[in-house]
Amino acid sequence: MPCSAVTLSLATIAAVISVALLAISFSTDNWIRIDVRRNKIKERVQNDPSSIDNPDDLQDNPLYFTRTKGLFRVCFPTPERPSSSKVALYLSPVETYCMNIDYFIPDEDNVTADFTPDQMNRLHMGRSAIALFILAFFFVFIAFWTGVAGCWRRSSGNITATAILMLLTCLFSAGGMGLWHGVEYYETEKLSGSEYFKDWPQSLKLESQYSFDWSFYVSWVSVGFSLISAVLFAGAATCLSRERDELVASQSQYLMTVYPQKQPGYAAYGYATAYPPGYGYGNSYPQYSNY
Repeated sequence: MPCSAVTLSLATIAAVISVALLAISFSTDNWIRIDVRRNKIKERVQNDPSSIDNPDDLQDNPLYFTRTKGLFRVCFPTPERPSSSKVALYLSPVETYCMNIDYFIPDEDNVTADFTPDQMNRLHMGRSAIALFILAFFFVFIAFWTGVAGCWRRSSGNITATAILMLLTCLFSAGGMGLWHGVEYYETEKLSGSEYFKDWPQSLKLESQYSFDWSFYVSWVSVGFSLISAVLFAGAATCLSRERDELVASQSQYLMTVYPQKQPGYAAYGYATAYPPGYGYGNSYPQYSNY
């Protein structure tokens, strides 16, 4: 089996896996999981009421509930969730109650005018992460068409373009992941406020467990498969180019080279004077010319 056929097949499989995993991670809400041991917090509050500023937070504040966080939503996978009269919740497609993450697009009430520089940096990184993921989808969409054309025509140029596009997909999705990590760093280490980790009550910090969830890992695996696909497409382009050169070389040995030859015309050999006068057309038989 030709090298190009095997490499193209593996590259296509890797690309399909990559875009499928990227779509799954982009659309799901399991990037981060925060498990809150509510029973422990309630025991602490019973023993020391001053351990929480507002007792109503146990029922209304989303920070006191186990939740998962994605790119667009914060969802509450357990039956326990904040009071819907205090928090705008809705039922997601996977039957969990969620609330949206606000990126202020558009900022109709000019809320961001009161943001600190760190809050604006966090907001810009969050917006940019979404934009980079969308661009990654755009590049893989273009790569699909260049790949189809390259396989149909067996064109190394088209397959090389596909490899470049898959590499861009890898770089942009990895860039989106990097910015997402930047958002998480700002929210846990730099930003101040009741909704950010630095200013959580001590009892909440002690009874909360922060961990990356499966959507996060799926997204990084997608980045890896897009890189593998780009390398395989580049290898397939090299194989196609080499196979084409070998085909041209094998066919050239059956071609006979014709060299131009310089030889004198017929007059130089006396063909024009080989017959005596009178033997031209109409006089080939002079003995019968009188009849």
